[in-house]
Amino acid sequence: MNFEVVRPVSTDFFEWAYYLLVVYWPLFYNGIKFTLLIAVSGTLVGLFIGLIVGGVRATKINPTDLALAKWTKRILHLISSVYIEVFRGTPMMVQAVFIYYSLKPVLQWSPLVCGIFVVSINTGAYMAEIVRGGVLSVDTGQTEAAHSIGMTHWQTMTNVVLPQAVRNIMPSIGNEFIVNIKDTSVLNVIAVSELFFMSKSAAGTYLRYFEVFFITGAIYLTLTFTVSRLLRLLERRMDGPANFTIHGSQSAAGAFISVRGEKTKQED
Repeated sequence: MNFEVVRPVSTDFFEWAYYLLVVYWPLFYNGIKFTLLIAVSGTLVGLFIGLIVGGVRATKINPTDLALAKWTKRILHLISSVYIEVFRGTPMMVQAVFIYYSLKPVLQWSPLVCGIFVVSINTGAYMAEIVRGGVLSVDTGQTEAAHSIGMTHWQTMTNVVLPQAVRNIMPSIGNEFIVNIKDTSVLNVIAVSELFFMSKSAAGTYLRYFEVFFITGAIYLTLTFTVSRLLRLLERRMDGPANFTIHGSQSAAGAFISVRGEKTKQED
């Protein structure tokens, strides 16, 4: 059913907030879509970059390595260190403006594509250190055990270390995702049509900035709160001991495994 919303004649805050929300909800909706698209894409690509760079950073130079392997590791460590320091040490807004206008004549890319690229490489710099910390948090005995059964360094990292490291750093990954939802607002400097950019367009019509950005703040809070609850649920699902708990001794006839409340008899 179509209905007309009458523009408020008073200066009442809630009347104006309701009016602006109803009239400009398509702008807010489109802004939310682009914000989530950039945040999700940037976090996933940044995590992929972080896994590679963090894995390189966590690789140790062993005395038994060949000279070529030692120099290769040193060069990779240097490149990854420069990448991390540059993108962690400069504001994302500056990165967005510099990268967009410097590469636009060559790539002819849209602000949205550039925004995803900037968020991805910026997130990757932070994720690299998060991943490195997660790798170091895994007990070294597991790496030694993997090597003792003939696993290569790559097999050990992908099959033993990284799966445990990713679980350990899940809270930090979730935190980066929430930060990215908020930090997409800086991309308005290159005209990315995210939530903050759309809010400025809505506020400029009637010059009701207070009401519009109250709505915008409420939307950001709703997004981050919802995402944080979903990520917490994902963490609980990934917690093995919460779902599979061994009671007693596996060698004992009376031992059983509890699988989400169901008991499975352990065979002799």
